[in-house]
Amino acid sequence: MLIGDGGFASASLSHTCRRLRVCFVSRLLLTAQLYDPVPPQPKGKPGVKPNKGPRQRKLTHRLKDATTVWLSQEIPWYAGQQLTMDVLTGEALWHRDGEAPLPVGWVLLRDPSGKRSPFALFCTDPTVAMLQLITWYVLRWNIEVTFEEARAHLGLCTQRHWSTPAIARTTPCLLGLFSLVVLMAHALHPDHLPTRQTAWYSKAEPTFVDALAVVRRHLWARRNSPTHPTPVGSVNSSEELFDTLIEMACYAA
Repeated sequence: MLIGDGGFASASLSHTCRRLRVCFVSRLLLTAQLYDPVPPQPKGKPGVKPNKGPRQRKLTHRLKDATTVWLSQEIPWYAGQQLTMDVLTGEALWHRDGEAPLPVGWVLLRDPSGKRSPFALFCTDPTVAMLQLITWYVLRWNIEVTFEEARAHLGLCTQRHWSTPAIARTTPCLLGLFSLVVLMAHALHPDHLPTRQTAWYSKAEPTFVDALAVVRRHLWARRNSPTHPTPVGSVNSSEELFDTLIEMACYAA
């Protein structure tokens, strides 16, 4: 399963996913060229066999057409919300210049309140149900939150390297560190993670900041524990701890 935003909605990537038996879900341009499947051809008909059928109406035309029959459907949304949206679904061959037609299942969503712009999704497996396709796409929210928190607190996307391979090595390490912090926080507090609240912002659930604070506190307290072994020839343990805290605090900002 591969889920991506509109930046990954390319026909070449979709064909690669189908070849590798990976189900790919992403955004679909409202102006995408969609075609019907190839109709049955008479036996012995000369000429080149077509690879797509008649052209379907563009999704933008379906949005503007007052005769379009919409289905009102409650769908899962970000942050656990449930939204009522107008939904239209179908199957088609998505054609891009220079690429073979791609079989997709598509879903067009329109907000009846007008607060959100219409958008469309597609899946490289046309047999996937409409609600399942939407549910999979909404899972991106967790991925986006992970990226944002990793950027804010671990320096993701701010590496200053001269070579692309160095960046390719650093990014997985930072994402691995993110996972390690979350796992350590869960191990330290499996039932309830301490969550800091403020007067101007109330959090219903802990965030990565809370997990990072719990792990830091545990590591610093362990370093200052009387049972923590002191290396031979080291300086006073309090001075060592103070230097460590200063270094960590500087880099934490």
